[in-house]
Amino acid sequence: MGVRPGLATLATDPEAWVAAQVGGALEAVFEAVAATRAETAALLNRVAAAGRRPASADLAALRPGLHLRLAREELVSGAGFVAAPGLLADVPAWLEWWQSGADGDVRPLLLDLDPGHSAYSDYTHWDWFTLPRDTGRRAVAGPYVDYLCSDEYSLTLSEPVLFRGRFAGVAAADVYLRHFEAAVLPLLLRLPGPARLVNARGRVAASADPAHLAGSLTRGPDFGELLTEGRPGTYDGLRLVPCRGVPLVLVLA
Repeated sequence: MGVRPGLATLATDPEAWVAAQVGGALEAVFEAVAATRAETAALLNRVAAAGRRPASADLAALRPGLHLRLAREELVSGAGFVAAPGLLADVPAWLEWWQSGADGDVRPLLLDLDPGHSAYSDYTHWDWFTLPRDTGRRAVAGPYVDYLCSDEYSLTLSEPVLFRGRFAGVAAADVYLRHFEAAVLPLLLRLPGPARLVNARGRVAASADPAHLAGSLTRGPDFGELLTEGRPGTYDGLRLVPCRGVPLVLVLA
């Protein structure tokens, strides 16, 4: 009887195995984000072909796909498209965002984006917006308390949407931290020493290391550059292993 490849990898290279499993856990969420990105780009191109600028009402066409992804993807608690300022003809800013309620219903996020009334009218400083905008790549932001959407400790996975070669906003999905930790902590605990996962800015996304709690910052190298290179490395006694396909780094003491 042969040994299954996954078990053999765990036995021979546990760090790489855990990093790959974490990547797999989040890849389904990124696939949902990528589907939203593709549908949004196609919608914007159809509107442009009709000879006009997009408006907020046009984004209603994204709703069937968003509802389907919320129903299908277990880790996804919210999903949508967040427009870059100036993209839409009728409003300065817009979130076409839908969430799963505690009762399983899918409902829209209704926000007051009037800068005269709302502290959350300018969303362009949030990591889930700035990282894809500035790097052109997918990103994991958080964990953070998501006052904008759910008041839950969350991660947001996002990708840039391009329209005519320019940044048009982000496609994104929220994952409650408690659900992410339930998926990845059993993996981290398989490792022989303290381990944690950090994003491109060094913020801890999940941890089996009591000295480094979720939400704290890890001092170290340029994690974004490490993710771009995609190769394991070391820094100040730490072992750093990029997770396959997703922008998280496994950090081991």
